[in-house]
Amino acid sequence: MHEARNSARGVREIPPRPGEPQPLDLRLVPPAISAWTAAALCLHLPAATAVPLLALAWLAASVLAVPALRSRRTGTVTATLALLAAAAGGTAAGLHVAAARSGPLPALAEREAFVEIDATITGDPRTARPKPGAWTRPLLVTATADRLTTAEGDSTEIRTPILLIVSRPHEAWAHLLPTTRLTVTGRAAPPTGSGADVAAVLFVRGPEPPQTFGDPTMVQRLAGALRERLRETVADLPADPRGLLPALIVGDASLIPDDLDEAVRATDLTHMIVVSGAHLSLLLAVVIGSPTTASRAERGGLVARLGLPLRATAVLGGAVVIGFVILCRPGPSVLRAAVCGGIALLAVATGRRRSLLPALAAATLLLILYDPTHAVSFGFLLSVLATAALLIIAPPWSLALQRRGVPPRLAEGLAVALAAQLVCAPVVAVFSARVSLVAVPANLLAELAFAPVLVLGWAAMMVAPVSLPLAQALAWLASWPARWIATVARTGASLPGAEFRWPDGWWGASLLAGLSLALIVLVRRLRRRPWTAALCVLLLLLALLRPQPLERWLTGWPPPDWRVVACDVGQGDATVLAAGPGRAVVVDAGPDPKAVDTCLRALGVRHVPVVVLSHFHADHVAGLAGVLEGRSVGVIRTTATRLPESQVREVEATAAEFGVPIEEAAAGDTGSAGPDLTWDVLWPPAGESMPNANDGSVTLLVRTAGLTVLLPGDLEPAAQQRLLASRPRLPPVDVLKVPHHGSAYQEEALLRGLAPRWAIVSAGEDNSYGHPDLTTLATLEQIGATVLRTDLHGSLALTPRGATVVPTG
Repeated sequence: MHEARNSARGVREIPPRPGEPQPLDLRLVPPAISAWTAAALCLHLPAATAVPLLALAWLAASVLAVPALRSRRTGTVTATLALLAAAAGGTAAGLHVAAARSGPLPALAEREAFVEIDATITGDPRTARPKPGAWTRPLLVTATADRLTTAEGDSTEIRTPILLIVSRPHEAWAHLLPTTRLTVTGRAAPPTGSGADVAAVLFVRGPEPPQTFGDPTMVQRLAGALRERLRETVADLPADPRGLLPALIVGDASLIPDDLDEAVRATDLTHMIVVSGAHLSLLLAVVIGSPTTASRAERGGLVARLGLPLRATAVLGGAVVIGFVILCRPGPSVLRAAVCGGIALLAVATGRRRSLLPALAAATLLLILYDPTHAVSFGFLLSVLATAALLIIAPPWSLALQRRGVPPRLAEGLAVALAAQLVCAPVVAVFSARVSLVAVPANLLAELAFAPVLVLGWAAMMVAPVSLPLAQALAWLASWPARWIATVARTGASLPGAEFRWPDGWWGASLLAGLSLALIVLVRRLRRRPWTAALCVLLLLLALLRPQPLERWLTGWPPPDWRVVACDVGQGDATVLAAGPGRAVVVDAGPDPKAVDTCLRALGVRHVPVVVLSHFHADHVAGLAGVLEGRSVGVIRTTATRLPESQVREVEATAAEFGVPIEEAAAGDTGSAGPDLTWDVLWPPAGESMPNANDGSVTLLVRTAGLTVLLPGDLEPAAQQRLLASRPRLPPVDVLKVPHHGSAYQEEALLRGLAPRWAIVSAGEDNSYGHPDLTTLATLEQIGATVLRTDLHGSLALTPRGATVVPTG
């Protein structure tokens, strides 16, 4: 009717020319920002401060509302709406905090009391991210507590959001679906961080299956069946596509290998495995056509084949949105995408032209009012910022690139990647303390495979309940673009300068944002200075590739005549013994493959004749893949004490994957590598398995270029005493790798008998074990040793020239 009225008046609405950005409608942006800010503040402010501020905001908004509406001035109306939105957002946050802190559970959590809770699961169980050196990974389950029973037997009906942390979970825990009801018993504790989304954390011991008393709803059972069917469909694929396909299709990242997950994060490709607006937009484009045609008679997609009218198109699109939310789970980015899609579909149903920026602002405002905890969610913030960048920054940048001769598709992709990286990188730096230099090219290359893998993957999931062979064929086709994404992630992350450390927190984010703006100004000025631009590109390539001669010249690391290096691998051990140009013996691999690989790359180690694993604890062996990847390795020597069994299996599987044999080492064995590197195995006795893993540590006495070095693994006092008794004439050493990361469990007679000139303590910064122990440090200083610590100095190198120490910081 609006179009007909304009035609009657002789007014014709002239649509923007193809490729030309539409004028920005910013009227709803201030209300959305003000509601967001007020909600974030009121989630943390004490009630005594928040209540007067909210009362003042409501009063001011009420007084200004009527005059603003009468004046009809856009600025006045927008300011009044922003004030009203701030009052509403703050009130919603205040009510949320009051509800979360009500009832007896928060007080019991403060006392860390044991409680029994009847709860309803609200999200899929997920495995916690791996921590270097950790032996197990607990399961995290979000839920709503419905009934609380204390140790005294008092029972209370409640409705409180909680987080279940299940240590050593039974496999049945991982298959629980949202809306399942269960009874759990555990120790309650206050939430860490902001605690805005949960009122308490419940630590549950999970060796037994969960005690359920209520089945999930039919909708959740159907969604769970589809997700499980998708896992079955991809089960026979190689590890990378097997893990990536469920993540790319429905956001199920549970099968992604840990090293690939790290590579995805290092290249800033996480948005692909966290389902968001791009996924929903592509699905809607398949169903109802592209955004430029969805609301017109000549629209494309499946609806064009079916000949459906506009309103039926909107209904079908709405069904897609609802199914998308149920299957992919209502996380912050999914909800944001769904609300934006719903608003756009409403425009289709009413025949109005869509305006995407107001839709984004309206979706943000509605979601903040619906769930104020979105105001402090990094996922929600990144989703909104990325979408805003695509709507505001990317279009003019794309046009500018096209005017300079860049092909339209490449210009659009480059503009999108640059805009998203510009606004999201500072936020990522807040919690990751790093910046990726390969994010833009990685996103450009990975984007080529995104649409094929998503369309084929969803087709496979929909077909799977009907015909598993056909679904597997579609999944096999989808696996090839998925492999391309994995290759891009792994290749980008493998570059020496793929990412670098950056100050964390909002100060670091502000610094990065300022630097990004300065770079934009610099790039604009370099357009007329090709030689300067070429020099900048060369510097960027050098930063990415970090050629070893250049890095050594700039940093002094590693020293050219290094003989022993204690790698900084966090809370763990990894010692490198030089055995010639590009060659080294590696003793222990630390807890993190990436950390030990980075250290070996910096040292230029390409061939490892022997890897010695002192014992099978994760902080010594979990990084083994980082030693083996990309290097020729002769043999792995390790202890006869095969504990813990889970880590033994991991080591054997890793060695088999790379085709490296494993042999046992025992006292009396000797070895050599290169002209001046030899060693004797002092412990454990041949054929003897110790009652604990630490006392079974392979202990080496190393001689290299005039230095004597003792590497005792994690020997405890009992084994240290037996070693001393079996070797009463153990000679003094130049260098001692202090047993067990400098813990309090030391045999003082052994330390005094060794009388080391340098004592290396390999420990993680601010580790939870209290390593190194102050008493041990005092003893070492009393016997005249210079104590060197990786938690303070970083990686440490010793050379024949006076055994100089070169810290990497």
